[in-house]
Amino acid sequence: MNLFLYGTLRDSALLEIVLGHAPGEDRLRPAQLSDHAVLAVQGERFPMIAEAPGHTAAGVVLTDVTDDENARLRYYEGGFDYGVRSVTLSDTIQAFVFFPEGGWRGNGAWSLERWQNDWGPIARAASREQMDHFGHWTPQEMLARTPMTLHRAAARVEAGKIPADPRSTNVEILDRSRSYTYFFALDDIKVRVPQRDGTQGPVLDRSVFFVGDAAVVLPYDPVADTVLLTEQFRAPVWLNGDGAPWVREPVAGLVDPGETAEQAARREAQEEAGIALGALHKVGAAYSSTGSSTEFVHMFVGLADLSDAEGRGGGVPEEGEDIATIVLPFNDFITGVDNGLYKDMPLLTCAHWLARHRAGLRANA
Repeated sequence: MNLFLYGTLRDSALLEIVLGHAPGEDRLRPAQLSDHAVLAVQGERFPMIAEAPGHTAAGVVLTDVTDDENARLRYYEGGFDYGVRSVTLSDTIQAFVFFPEGGWRGNGAWSLERWQNDWGPIARAASREQMDHFGHWTPQEMLARTPMTLHRAAARVEAGKIPADPRSTNVEILDRSRSYTYFFALDDIKVRVPQRDGTQGPVLDRSVFFVGDAAVVLPYDPVADTVLLTEQFRAPVWLNGDGAPWVREPVAGLVDPGETAEQAARREAQEEAGIALGALHKVGAAYSSTGSSTEFVHMFVGLADLSDAEGRGGGVPEEGEDIATIVLPFNDFITGVDNGLYKDMPLLTCAHWLARHRAGLRANA
């Protein structure tokens, strides 16, 4: 069978990941589908193909698709709610094409080059995780997990930009398996790590909890000298046996793929507290727990008018969020920090930064 590729699968690196091997240039050749157009999907980064009299959709034909390749392609595209139809291309070649079957809507022309520059690395990283589950997930199960798969992929892309320690080339992964994947993911590994004396250490059994990058912002009103805290139920605190699982924290949330940490901080401030932030001051960025989790937290203090923010509350109901907001005088807040009232690590980090820089923020208010 032949398959007409018009969208992201024209990216050779992504196609290789999906097929499990490089198909070879002799199996790919330019092709066109008349009276169709390739459109951007509204609210998404990937494209769709749609009937459009007078237009021509450009792409490539993958020839001699094997049964295994066909199964892998149907699984991957099915994860975006696409199914195949038979068409006749401009050169009278018969081919199958993946058409949208769900409620996707077109929104202008789509550019492969723009996608490769802006979104390609994240999409390729996500596809590796998705194809690792080929044969274990249904396309519908992959679709349900796609949002958090993209979060993890974006975090891996950002982490990959950090210059490598030369010792990392000698880290040996002897075995790796994924125990769980849904909102979060959990990998179990057997690893050997180079020791200080240059030898390889013993085999270590470790588990790694995959999350994504997060943005945390402590809103501060330098005129009124007040801070805003959120309060919400935290299941891990409750399951740990802690009798006070409603935790006071800064505004916080995951950084969406393609979003900056600063953009996420401003978005979360609106969603969780209903406030608009002014200047953002970077507190730092760090892993929340290097021994167990990949979560990388970008922390800020954000200036805001908090005069009417008390008790406003917020959250995204679709995500089960029911968030209270509390506005405190700075002196009361920092006294609570000193007395061990708070148990959220990013909150304590932001509090200590604010204590050191508060005078300057007030002077410039």
